[in-house]
Amino acid sequence: MADRRSVPDIRAAGGVVWRVRRGKVEVALVHRPRYDDWSLPKGKLDDGESELAAAVREVREELGSEVAVSRRITTVVYPVGAARKSVTYWVMQHVDGRFVPNGEVDAVEWLSPKQARNRLTYDVERRVLVDFSSVPLPESVIILVRHAKAGKRSDWPGEDRLRPLEPSGHAQAITLSAFLQAFAPDRVISAEPTRCVQTVEPIADVLGLDLVVDPAFSDANYEVAPTATETALLSLAKPGHVTVVCSQGVTIPGLIDRVVRGFGPPDTRKGAAWVLSIVDGTVVSADYYEDAARE
Repeated sequence: MADRRSVPDIRAAGGVVWRVRRGKVEVALVHRPRYDDWSLPKGKLDDGESELAAAVREVREELGSEVAVSRRITTVVYPVGAARKSVTYWVMQHVDGRFVPNGEVDAVEWLSPKQARNRLTYDVERRVLVDFSSVPLPESVIILVRHAKAGKRSDWPGEDRLRPLEPSGHAQAITLSAFLQAFAPDRVISAEPTRCVQTVEPIADVLGLDLVVDPAFSDANYEVAPTATETALLSLAKPGHVTVVCSQGVTIPGLIDRVVRGFGPPDTRKGAAWVLSIVDGTVVSADYYEDAARE
């Protein structure tokens, strides 16, 4: 018998894709003729692919859906032969696209969450839907991004607010752009420092969005008036909007500590991101992506 520890895990990712029809929430299930089962859309990671990128790609391939990602739901682990398979799921809103039958999926059904739980073939995915239903769907999403690498302050001869990204920081900004596109932002805001602006210029350029500079999100302003910065952040939580905010190493942990009570240490590394799902001005979930610049 093979030593189970020597068998690599199978990594996969997928989504609970939702839409609203006639005022009711529906989620998508796919039928796979190879297994004759009903399941959530998911698939294995390609080489070098992140879980989030794989989840968005698999949903596009199986459902034909373009989506706006929000909350990271859970990771489930179960045996597949001698190996273990792990699947990470995200909440995703269907925003465009249509299903075309293909070799892997021959039918799709949009059902209420309760109907979907009854239709699913596997208990493990029923548990994913229970988790999906346990948190309200977001009215808005704010993504707090700490600026990318900008070298040492002591090595920069000019004003600190003008300190630019170093070459590796520019590379991080490009990678961050790919990560942020999964959430379909429609607004991009930056604190004043040049390194913050340069971090989110790529995502603004790719999406054709104006980049708005707001001094409220700089460390200098937060340290003087933290409540004003918190108010500025929550004022962005308008229904239907997804906003990227680039800030700094004092402001972001301070804001997380204020708006996400009891979440744990809010320290944020350069190039990392917090994804906040918000309902009626209250943060209902917070996901930390330590390696957002490598997603």
